[in-house]
Amino acid sequence: MRFRVDRDVLAEAVTWTARSLPTRPPVPVLAGVRLEADASGVVQLSSFDYEVSARSEIAADVSEPGTVLVSGRLLAEISRALPAKPVDVVLEGTKVTVTCGASRFSLLTMPVEDYPALPAMPDVVGSIAGDELTAAVGQVTVAASRDDTLPLLTGVRLEIEGERITMLATDRYRLALRELTWTPSSPDYSATALVRARTLSDAAKSLGGSDRVAVALSTGAGVDLIGFEAGGRHTTSLLVDGEYPAVRRLFPDETPIHAVVPKQVLVEAARRVSLVAERNTPIRLAFSEGQVVLDAGQGDDAQASEALEAALTGEDITVAFNPQFLLDGLGALDTEFVRMSFTHPNKPVEFTGQGSLEGEDDKRYRYLLVPIRFAS
Repeated sequence: MRFRVDRDVLAEAVTWTARSLPTRPPVPVLAGVRLEADASGVVQLSSFDYEVSARSEIAADVSEPGTVLVSGRLLAEISRALPAKPVDVVLEGTKVTVTCGASRFSLLTMPVEDYPALPAMPDVVGSIAGDELTAAVGQVTVAASRDDTLPLLTGVRLEIEGERITMLATDRYRLALRELTWTPSSPDYSATALVRARTLSDAAKSLGGSDRVAVALSTGAGVDLIGFEAGGRHTTSLLVDGEYPAVRRLFPDETPIHAVVPKQVLVEAARRVSLVAERNTPIRLAFSEGQVVLDAGQGDDAQASEALEAALTGEDITVAFNPQFLLDGLGALDTEFVRMSFTHPNKPVEFTGQGSLEGEDDKRYRYLLVPIRFAS
């Protein structure tokens, strides 16, 4: 195998393909990136860990076709460190030589015949704007669990009905819902899928710069594989198996109390006040006519408080939140104002965005946060 390629092209492709390689692979070959140079002038790079696969194609000057398997992370580090000159990659016996200007590296190869076959890309079922996918996934995944002992809650549930996709995620303490539109391959297409939040977030960030991202789902006896494709890059992932809890019912039907606060002002105040909140202690928000008072700390500990203007509808109410969960929800909103809707001080609070102080709230994104009970 022998080919020449631009340094930036190689570095970008290797970095993207190797991004999901396991830190401690169950078998050594899964730490590798497979390079296949074709006589047509295309080099395909691929990685696979039995759950997530990645493939990218780059144009190169191929003088000798061939296939090789090398350490993905090492090749990525070397590629990024090379000078801005053309890179020559040559297979010599059991080693791959990477030459760029005066720099020369030799990498040991792995047995390519032991590398598992990558799963085939499922059928494309529609496409979505890259920037909208990135924004929506970022808003929802903040609420997904990081606890691998509860694999169902580490996923994002996708509910597809025609031109509408609904994304849901929860870690039992908060719930995020985001609705968006896309272009399905069939107007009446319908499906549900539970995708690992980490995988979905990675795909959205790495492919979201494209104008359109194609979405693929396996069909037949069951939906068990999802794929994303854009700009010559393909990634697939196994879906999470299991029945996702019926979380939609947690959103309240009616909220007699609601408050509207400038979002960024509230974010900055919450960050300041939470500086004195020790681990697992809440930040309290006391709403009354025309204002909200934030405070944290008590007794002999450090304390902080800050008052902000707020528009309140309904009776006075005081709630307490985990500071980071509060900031996560506020940070996911992309509007100037935040609307907080209450039913009871100890019942979940719904956060939605609002474009103006008197405007309607935007229900496309909803963040539900369970308050922390506190002594009166």
